[in-house]
Amino acid sequence: MYEVDENDRVVTLEGIPQSSAGAPLPLILANEQRVVIAYYINTTDPSWDGKTVRILNQERSEEPIAIVRIDCFAHMLGPPNDEAFSGHPLASRGLKPYRAFRIEGSSWIRRLEKMNRVHKLHKPERFRALQHLVFAFHSTFECVCKEFDVRTEHGAILDAVPAMAALLSERRTR
Repeated sequence: MYEVDENDRVVTLEGIPQSSAGAPLPLILANEQRVVIAYYINTTDPSWDGKTVRILNQERSEEPIAIVRIDCFAHMLGPPNDEAFSGHPLASRGLKPYRAFRIEGSSWIRRLEKMNRVHKLHKPERFRALQHLVFAFHSTFECVCKEFDVRTEHGAILDAVPAMAALLSERRTR
């Protein structure tokens, strides 16, 4: 984890579907250049009585899912979970479970740039193009990336694996 200072600002990431609060069941595929995340999107059936429980699983579902492709520089998955979320160093600045955020003025990016200064071809301007994203599920996924895109589909998370694998190896078009 990283330590934050007065420069870190939490901004809600627009255009990213909110994850299910009940069972987002995120699945992550990654290589050294890219991460692809699939998760169930938050939905409420208009006919829901508020009492029954709907069980989701990764194998069988027709729920909407988000698939996010991230051209990634660094990433981590783990704590805090939703029950200990207030322990995250950015929680007091607006970070909340089951949403996605961009961290402006990121301490993590500044720390990565500082670590890279030992490289003889270090260029600090490359780090200015990076962004720090946080996807808060029951666990927390954070990454430093250049760009990302999101698409939505319906089905089971495990059914999305072939599409996710294709996105991992897809050539960049920009």
